[in-house]
Amino acid sequence: MSTLFRAFVAAKDDDAVDRSVRELTTEDLPDGDVTVRVAWSSVNFKDGLATIPQGKVARISPLVPGVDLAGEVVESDSDEFAPGTSVIVHGYELGVSHHGGYAEYARVPADWVVPLPDGLDTRQAMAIGTAGYTAGLSVHLLEERGLRPGDGRVLVTGASGGVGSCAVGMLAERGYQVVASSGKEDAHDWLRRLGADEVVGRDAAEPTGRPLEKPEWIAAVDCVGGDTLSGVLSRLSYGGAVAASGNTGGFALETTVLPFILRGVALLGADSANTPIDRRRRLWDRLATDLRPRHLDEAAEVDLDGVEQALDTILEGASRGRTVVRVTG
Repeated sequence: MSTLFRAFVAAKDDDAVDRSVRELTTEDLPDGDVTVRVAWSSVNFKDGLATIPQGKVARISPLVPGVDLAGEVVESDSDEFAPGTSVIVHGYELGVSHHGGYAEYARVPADWVVPLPDGLDTRQAMAIGTAGYTAGLSVHLLEERGLRPGDGRVLVTGASGGVGSCAVGMLAERGYQVVASSGKEDAHDWLRRLGADEVVGRDAAEPTGRPLEKPEWIAAVDCVGGDTLSGVLSRLSYGGAVAASGNTGGFALETTVLPFILRGVALLGADSANTPIDRRRRLWDRLATDLRPRHLDEAAEVDLDGVEQALDTILEGASRGRTVVRVTG
């Protein structure tokens, strides 16, 4: 294993953050049982937040961001992961308080590691990545509650983003009637190609101030939060549910008890960061099979030198779909 490698590093400098590609050594890696030669990572909104002063994500400085990675084990103190094993790592403290995927090497605890499932290569795994995992978890939670194709229209908010676009593709592949909500008109044809039966503007879920609206959807995957989630709750059919994972629309949720006590709806939290590892590994098996999203190979691609611009793009809300980062792949 090389002792010198390249990494994209975010370092706090007074009230600013310096972002640059640097050379690190293996002595800079944190403690862990498994050392991975990183082939691919991906670009997530959380990664962008980890590199700006007001982001409130980074817990250490300097930090190698990147909340997900896929690659090959090169050193291991774990009996479970021998050198040469292809693996995925995401969530927990990766890219937050523990150096993440934007480096040619990463060292992590063994209980953060997922074996790469059959049917996926490392690039495809990161085309799914944290965003696709969150989408898959959202669909899984809705189905765990009883949702089935044919039950009615399923809304996806923030559908042009990473989580939303993956959710559209997964739901369509499983036979659901998908309504994609996006404020980006230039993404509407693309969303239909992913499998959306209908594409609506973001105003379709705007709250009106009334606690209950005419029922529109049997279920929803909400990637936005804030007022959008409030509007979704007021428009769910009796017994409906929404799996919520986003906060780009704000942290606060203004609603009433009426959707819950008069229509029996459910609000399901889709937490991708801290899913117990056994459940995480089982869900990745589904992501390689029946929850595999469409058009994995169409993800945009940057290298480490292109990460800074890609992070700025996602923070500006100008990205579409998924972007993978070629680290050594």
